[in-house]
Amino acid sequence: MAKLTTPARCLALALGSVFLAGCQAVPANPAPSTSLPTLAGPRSVATPGIASPTPGLTPQESLTTIAATLTPTPGDRTADLPYTYLHTQTWARASTTIIRTDLQRWRHDDGSGQETIRRAPDLPTLKHQPTSDERNLFHQAPPTSTQHPAGGLHPYLSGTIPTDPTTLAARLAPPELAGEPAYPRLLAGGVVSLTTNQYLGQQQRAAALRVLATVPGIAYLGASVDIAGRAGLGFRVTADGSTTTLFIDPTTGELLAAQELIAGSRPGLFSYVLILDRGHTAEAGASW
Repeated sequence: MAKLTTPARCLALALGSVFLAGCQAVPANPAPSTSLPTLAGPRSVATPGIASPTPGLTPQESLTTIAATLTPTPGDRTADLPYTYLHTQTWARASTTIIRTDLQRWRHDDGSGQETIRRAPDLPTLKHQPTSDERNLFHQAPPTSTQHPAGGLHPYLSGTIPTDPTTLAARLAPPELAGEPAYPRLLAGGVVSLTTNQYLGQQQRAAALRVLATVPGIAYLGASVDIAGRAGLGFRVTADGSTTTLFIDPTTGELLAAQELIAGSRPGLFSYVLILDRGHTAEAGASW
């Protein structure tokens, strides 16, 4: 068996931690291919209600401009309440199927809390593009709630989430891997996994956007609408046989949705996630 170098071992471990945080039972990354699946991401449309960055800005300048001007959300104003609340809908690859999950999570700082899950039927295909109609299946599914004791709900990043972008980037992806082909995928995936697992306040969202601005090769796609009908701005990272599209609200700096497609021997959808709601509540299970 070939012996991995230290950077290679770090890369394998880091990739595994990123993707397992956002997906379920995912396989090893397939070999890169010269062609990517043709599944569509968010629909590009004219969105007069969304202010795009100033024409002529690079993708990096667009992201840093959003970071410098983003506004507070209602959730930012309730940060004194003890539980963070996140509501996501996820399409995640598991071997040769797509698992569809609606998750509501309430987490206390001590790691206690509640998760309420609804599952739509699994799809026996990888070449699938999530649609708005599928979201009705979650409402039809019975909920399953689990109460977690202290320490039962682990955050993606322990401790305080950094507001310094350099510090945050180093916690999301080891800096010694910056020269690896998979590094852009790893860093973008780290931002997605962090955002879909923990509440980010205004300054933390700004830091996450500045981290994205450092991702090599990130591209700006323009204004789009996600499958929940929300308007925002699209950015894309292509690396290591993977294409990740991130969909951002330019007013609040929130990540609204993210999709990853992969090439290789089993091309198709790797994950799609909608972040539908986030905030703080006085108790687990309470309405936000």
